[in-house]
Amino acid sequence: MKKIIATAALTAALASGQAMAMSSAPETGYTETRYPIVLVHGFLGFDSVLGIEYFYKVAETLQEDGADVYTVSVSNTNFPEYRGEQLLQQVEQILALTGAEKVNLIGHSHGSPTSRYVASVRPDLVASVTGVSGVNKATPVADTLIEWSENQAVFGAAFEAAIGTLSVAVDFLSGANQELDVMDSVGSMTTPATEAFNAQHPGGIPATECGEGDYEYQGVRYYSWAGAESVTNLLDPLEFVTATFGNFFPEGVANDGFVGACAAGLGMIIRNDFAMTHLDEINQSLGIHDLNDTDPLTVFRTHANRLKNAGL
Repeated sequence: MKKIIATAALTAALASGQAMAMSSAPETGYTETRYPIVLVHGFLGFDSVLGIEYFYKVAETLQEDGADVYTVSVSNTNFPEYRGEQLLQQVEQILALTGAEKVNLIGHSHGSPTSRYVASVRPDLVASVTGVSGVNKATPVADTLIEWSENQAVFGAAFEAAIGTLSVAVDFLSGANQELDVMDSVGSMTTPATEAFNAQHPGGIPATECGEGDYEYQGVRYYSWAGAESVTNLLDPLEFVTATFGNFFPEGVANDGFVGACAAGLGMIIRNDFAMTHLDEINQSLGIHDLNDTDPLTVFRTHANRLKNAGL
């Protein structure tokens, strides 16, 4: 079960849309990390909408075996630096509430560079950063959409209007009330933008195309995993999204329908070939995924245990 914390320390944050949720944590041990786990959503993400969590059943699954889990809310469309500053404020609030010295950040998609930013500017507050199919080395989806928008005014206006409407709807339904910027958000996931971001915040970034990065940088541990399928279960009503965007990748490039398997690498690569789409990785839609590969919830549980065993 997940509940909203509404203490005096968080009243202002909740009022401003910086929603934060925490799970109660019985002490069974397997996922009981030393530091709290903080889940960070990606592009067009949210903490919960109409009772449906972005990280579907992840917090509950982790807390059942002892983890202290928080789900934060940052702008669903904006620069990773902007989102990172929002995340940093919430990390400081979590530390004040719990008395913990650090947190373990787990960021999906655009949540990975958002988390990396916090670890870069305040490494003293972060024990680990885990990227779940993080947009760490760009995505052809963003490269293509930005190129089309810049070269075709009609497409650019239509794209900005469509995604902007969706972004506003997500913000409203989640009660976030955050500052939104669609085109800058997509632009931040292009090749030039991610190269510039990585130069400023290099922790865990692999030096080679498909290799691993530093396991530890400035005292912060780095991990990652990713899916490599754009279609896994036709019963998933949102599979058309990953199937469509999977066509933006060059032939033969493994991807999850939004991020390339190699481009998601960060620090220690747990696996980058799960039979998961970009949405399967967060157990969406509503837990529908490939029945022949690892359950996404099991991946999160195993990783929490990995963090625990590493003293994190």
